[in-house]
Amino acid sequence: MARGFTLLELLVVMVIIGLLAGLVAPRYFEQIGKSNTRIAKAQIDSLGKALDQYRLDVGEYPTTEEGLDALMTKPQDAPHWSGPYLQKAVPLDPWDRPYHYRSPGEHGDYDLYSLGKNGQGGGTGENTSVTSW
Repeated sequence: MARGFTLLELLVVMVIIGLLAGLVAPRYFEQIGKSNTRIAKAQIDSLGKALDQYRLDVGEYPTTEEGLDALMTKPQDAPHWSGPYLQKAVPLDPWDRPYHYRSPGEHGDYDLYSLGKNGQGGGTGENTSVTSW
């Protein structure tokens, strides 16, 4: 005699799977958001080191107009430029937007930051700004 699962047994299993997914999925996506913020911090730190090396060679940080592209392409008025200062092109932030750069900065010699996932700055969690200061 062939014996299978009843409809009630299948529904109970589906409910259990749904509950588990409801508990695990938010924690999983929260971890992805935290890792994107950590990636942005690491990239800003790496770009900051490249900017410091640029300053040692040229004598000043790139202007806001020159931007981070000065790390890869020699500006016209930088005779002591010894770049490129990055092994690859200037990366986008983890949310596929360019990093914001300003020199002189409001918080130091330069300001380098990402506005987070929502692109508006401030906020909490993955929407918070990631800054060099």
